[in-house]
Amino acid sequence: MKSKLTKLAISFTTIILLNIILFPFYGYGIENPHVGLLFVLGLIFGPYGALGAVLGNVVIDLMNGFAPLEILPSAICSFGVSYLAYKLWYSGFKTDKVTKPRLDNIYHLLLFLSTLLICGLIYSATHATLVGIFFDPSLDEYEFVSYFLNFINIGFILGVFFIWISKKIDLIETPKKSKDPGNKKLSWIIIRLLLIVAIFSSIMLMISKNENILIADLLLMQILLFAYLTRPFEHEVVPNAENTIIEKILNNFLIITLSITILGVIVSILNYNYLATIPDINLYLLLMPTLIITDIALILFFIPSIIILKYIENKVIQPISSFSEIESFISGENEKIEAEGLLNIYSKYVNEKNEIGTLARSYTHLINSNNNYIENIRKIEGEQKRIEAELDIATKIQASNLPTKAIETDAFIVNGYSKPAKEVGGDFFDYYLLDDDHLAIVIGDASGKGVPAALLAMVSQVLIKQLLKHDQDPSKILYLLNNQICENNSETMFLTLWLGIYNISTKELVFSNAGHNPPLIKENGNFKFLDIDTGIVIGIMDNFDYVRESITLTDELIVYTDGITDANNNDDEMYGEDGILNFLNGFESDDDPIDPLLNDIHSFTGDAEQFDDMTLLYLKIK
Repeated sequence: MKSKLTKLAISFTTIILLNIILFPFYGYGIENPHVGLLFVLGLIFGPYGALGAVLGNVVIDLMNGFAPLEILPSAICSFGVSYLAYKLWYSGFKTDKVTKPRLDNIYHLLLFLSTLLICGLIYSATHATLVGIFFDPSLDEYEFVSYFLNFINIGFILGVFFIWISKKIDLIETPKKSKDPGNKKLSWIIIRLLLIVAIFSSIMLMISKNENILIADLLLMQILLFAYLTRPFEHEVVPNAENTIIEKILNNFLIITLSITILGVIVSILNYNYLATIPDINLYLLLMPTLIITDIALILFFIPSIIILKYIENKVIQPISSFSEIESFISGENEKIEAEGLLNIYSKYVNEKNEIGTLARSYTHLINSNNNYIENIRKIEGEQKRIEAELDIATKIQASNLPTKAIETDAFIVNGYSKPAKEVGGDFFDYYLLDDDHLAIVIGDASGKGVPAALLAMVSQVLIKQLLKHDQDPSKILYLLNNQICENNSETMFLTLWLGIYNISTKELVFSNAGHNPPLIKENGNFKFLDIDTGIVIGIMDNFDYVRESITLTDELIVYTDGITDANNNDDEMYGEDGILNFLNGFESDDDPIDPLLNDIHSFTGDAEQFDDMTLLYLKIK
């Protein structure tokens, strides 16, 4: 209730203030300027604005000496016309998208102008007739023109300003959708009849002074006017589009239009005294130079501009607005665009031979390309998931081929560790008893990483097991393995390998090396690198004779792959052979050193990514 009273008070005060401000210009063509506010206040504030404006009008008329009987018919008509502006705006002509008053597109601008002209026509015809009835019938014609020009000019200027202000300070009264839709067809008939009667009445004011006809027209206009005002509101009021291109264009256009209007008013007022000196000057040119000259200038500028703007809106702005609808069709990241609805929008423009057509074709191609890309991505993701599942199985298979726990007897303990850099790797180790007196230990490092290296490692591990069933000489095993790998090695892959056979009874370790890192052995309480023959890697040259070597092993043996010594930290520093040697010689516990050594390497590398497979094999003689 408070907001309604506020709107009524604003309307009442505005009418009074405008009349006081423009009073000095009366007689220069500006007559009763407050009549234009009837349209503006009714449009912005609805019935409360219309009531406040009428009350202000009544006060002004009383101050000017009019009798209550003369004021009452005018007040009733004024309220009807003011409220009509509100009804017409929210009636939804040619659209179901009804918004608050805003000059943000050509439709709203034309609706604003047509509403202004309809209200101005009805108001002018009604009040000119009332002047003829209550005062002087000879003034009908002049009063009609005077009221009409004042109504539409002041209504246009102040209407634009009020709509702009209402965008910043939202006091607009918006109707709620009626539960009863009413008879829409009957409402259309009534408004058409109202316009016909208003036009007929205007013509009669110009060509006939028949008071009975004018009174009949007046009564019929009021009946039709208030009959239309009973029309229910059929539409929900939706938010206006914000920051549109056409709105910015129209704002600049209206600024130019208002500047022309104000300049015309100033020029006309300044030339009034000159016009008054011209003998036999037309009454309208003498009494209304401001509005007539201004309207001529506006018509010459406004109508062509509206036609051009309408063309721009239809041919440029609407296509761009259609293209911007793509946002609502995008579901999310890595999702296909709902193409059918968009392509229907763009299909209207794809055949145009201009920039809009090029843009529409580009958008269409982009949407199809995007959806094809997303479809391909999904196929790739599906394939990737399949590969990941297979790699997971391969990882488990490779892990199952490695020893899962240490072998510990009264004579020795042997253990190992392997961690691939990827899902699967080329490193492997193995240890198993060949018989009651011989332990086989092997470690290898296939070239490369991932699946190819893992396949070579697993094949080599299986072949070694098979070959050891027939011969326990490490050099012969490497010889035979090398020849088999060389025989079917189209990709020229290779692996380093160290193979040892430990005799539990004699403590003799017989071994042979194929390009692998030398083992570390512990003698006299310290670790050192075992001086062994290097050999060549498996898979490069067939029929190579590997050297058979042997030592007596009395303490500990550690064999590793180069992923241990080549581990890098974030400063690109390598753990190195010195790192492993220093750690082992500083490790004073009799426990298995594998986990402590790995922890030391992890501390050294920090969060640096592991780039190579890491494998260790540890044998301790008790």
